[in-house]
Amino acid sequence: MSPDGNSSLALPIEPRHRRPNRLRSAALVLLLASLPLTAMAWPWSRDMTDSIAIKPQADPLPFPKRSVPVPDTATVHVADRDGADKLSNPIPATPESIGKGKQLFTIYCTACHGTSGTGDGLVGEKLVLRPFDLTSPSVQAISDGMIFGYITFGGAVMPIYGNDLSPTERWHVVNYVRNVLGKAAASAPAKSASK
Repeated sequence: MSPDGNSSLALPIEPRHRRPNRLRSAALVLLLASLPLTAMAWPWSRDMTDSIAIKPQADPLPFPKRSVPVPDTATVHVADRDGADKLSNPIPATPESIGKGKQLFTIYCTACHGTSGTGDGLVGEKLVLRPFDLTSPSVQAISDGMIFGYITFGGAVMPIYGNDLSPTERWHVVNYVRNVLGKAAASAPAKSASK
């Protein structure tokens, strides 16, 4: 029986001050969750954008004063592809240089230009603008510096490889294009004409 003499079962009533206030709890949780957002303090929120790394399309940092260059790496100061046209190839076209150029050409260039250099690579066939045929007389007529400039600064479709290849490696590729692809193209018409 209840204290008032009623025989029905009565549920105990909690005092008001002990009942949890769900609205107040939810507001507290939201406030605590939003504090790091307003302070930009999530550990992962800004780390990548505010890193000390070079941003895309930004100029690289200059070398420190009195720095020592890496051995066998020529320092080249060229502003653009047209400026590279005046450069002469400082790397002699030795079998070692041509061999290194072939390895680098296989890694970086065959996807678009193909192994023959005619622009028939797997990626090159899918492009709207086909890659240059490196065996064509027009490409073989340009200077070594201009080929170096295209490798360094890229072209309409060609990406920039100045960041991936050192100047010496770029000259090795130029030697390969000149001495293997160019000579193969020059000898191909002579072979077909002799048949």
